[in-house]
Parts: sequence; structure tokens; C-alpha cells
Amino acid sequence: MDLFLIRHPRPLVAEGICYGSTDLALAEPAAVAAARLRPLLPTDVPLHSSPLRRCLELARAIGPEAATDARLQELHFGHWEGRAWDDIHRQDPGVLDRWAADTANAAPHGGETAAQLQARALAWVAEQAAAGDGDRALVVVTHSGVLKALFGHWLGLAPADWFRLHFDYAGVSRVQLDAQGARVRFLNR
Repeated sequence: MDLFLIRHPRPLVAEGICYGSTDLALAEPAAVAAARLRPLLPTDVPLHSSPLRRCLELARAIGPEAATDARLQELHFGHWEGRAWDDIHRQDPGVLDRWAADTANAAPHGGETAAQLQARALAWVAEQAAAGDGDRALVVVTHSGVLKALFGHWLGLAPADWFRLHFDYAGVSRVQLDAQGARVRFLNR
């Protein structure tokens, strides 16, 4: 299976705000990013997207038929959603450090853990692999957290190291999956 994984364009949100599963508009028209991405993508392949607007708008600008799946959504940050990171730290000094010490399993925000995000994203990938033949290609529009969890798994990284991975807004990365494992073809084009 050949996956072309795209991070959504920059959302319309102030700098320093926690916005995992918050449904946000885009800061620029999705058509701008779609026009830039189209030459990097295969044509006539299934298109999948997170149902959050910042992904779905881009997916629909790339091609009108986009299947959505909640397993492609960003990490749910619970009661941290929509709050400034600085305010979270001020209200509970050290909470961000404690969370960073065990991001895979900790959820001091009352939302989901990074391990839960990874499990649902990998379940989606496994379902897609089981549904098609090995030569199948897919275009997927999703979020940075999902990309970090997936590539962290494929690269054999510990969860604490996922956050060193960076995925550009409206950038595409490609991975090929087969019986031998994952082969990363490119990142952030």
C-alpha cells in the first residue's frame, strides 16, 4: 500500500493555543494548498480525510469524493482544548512537564493519550491494507499528531521521540507499506 499523507494547511487560530480536536477553519483558502499539492499526488486514487474542517476542506479541494474517518482526527486534549499553553502551565505549574515525561500514557487534560491516538490511527491503516491489494495507493489528509504517531511507529521511535518529528502545514509525506514493513519515500514536500 502506498500512502500519501498530508498535514492540513495552517488553521485560523492564535499562536500558542491548544487545539487538537477543536474544529477550526483554515487561515488561507484550501484551493491554494490543493493546487500546490496536486502535482505531487497520484490521480484517480481513493481520498481519505479527518472529518475536522481544516482537513476536510483541503481534501475536498483536492478531489470532491473524500471518505472521512474519526480515527484520522487529531489528539483530543480534553479540557485543554482552546486554551493557551501558557495559561495551562500557570494554572498547574509542572503539568506540561509531567505530561511530556509520559506522553504515550498520560492524559492530565482528561482527553486521550498518544498511545490511544496511535492505536486508532494504526487500526485505520490496517483496515485500509486489508480492504485492498498490496499495490493500492491512498491520499490521506490528517493532522500532525496522527502523522507523528504513524511515522513514529513505522520508524520504530519511542513515543517520547515522536515529538521530534515535524510535518509542515500542507506538506505531503509518502510511505510504502508491504510484508517487509514500511519504507519512507519522502517527508514534507
